[in-house]
Amino acid sequence: MSDNKGAIGAIIVGAGTGNRMGLGYNKVLADLCGRPVIEWTVRNFIQSGLIDNLVLVINPNDQKEMKDIFSSFKDLIDLKIVYGGETRQDSVYNGIKALSDDVEIVLIHDAARPFITKDIIERSILHARKYGAGCAGIQAKDTIKIVDRNNTIVSTPERNSLWHAQTPQAFKKDIISDAYEKASKRGLTATDDAGIAEEAGYKVTMFEGSYKNIKLTSKEDLELGKYFLDKDI
Repeated sequence: MSDNKGAIGAIIVGAGTGNRMGLGYNKVLADLCGRPVIEWTVRNFIQSGLIDNLVLVINPNDQKEMKDIFSSFKDLIDLKIVYGGETRQDSVYNGIKALSDDVEIVLIHDAARPFITKDIIERSILHARKYGAGCAGIQAKDTIKIVDRNNTIVSTPERNSLWHAQTPQAFKKDIISDAYEKASKRGLTATDDAGIAEEAGYKVTMFEGSYKNIKLTSKEDLELGKYFLDKDI
């Protein structure tokens, strides 16, 4: 990739509590074949060689553990650690505000997705540069049903128009900064960063992620992640 453009930033969001995994601590600190989940994620971004500026958004309660994990990483990349907010949306906004001034493109990624690859990172950057906003995802394999409050099916959308959103979600920095500022001023919320951009009037283009790019949410997901690494899948 050409390096004559602005810097590439990445925000890795790991400020949650991981209650659904039931570990009693943040799931991104769970052991995954000898390393915390979040360390695998960060290493994959750094080893891609495509990221200039990395912001790690953490839960303040995890400060000691995170600093122990990443104390040596600052020699490898421009790395900042900032605290998250009450919601993921607040946490991402904190991360955006911590990016270096020279960042042109920003990738926003869930710390609990440790199987991110260089190929996906590169596609993220290319889509952000070309379209302004891009979202990794995979096309739905299953038929999706829309139901009402009584779980009665009300419609069955065409499967070929349905995607499962993943991260990274990548943007020109000025676009996502503007979108988050508008959301903050208007009290708007969305379930992901692409949704924030959509609410602000920007078009977001889907691009292919990977079926392996899973988010570790349950204990079963963690076991699947161990299987991926054990079998080098």
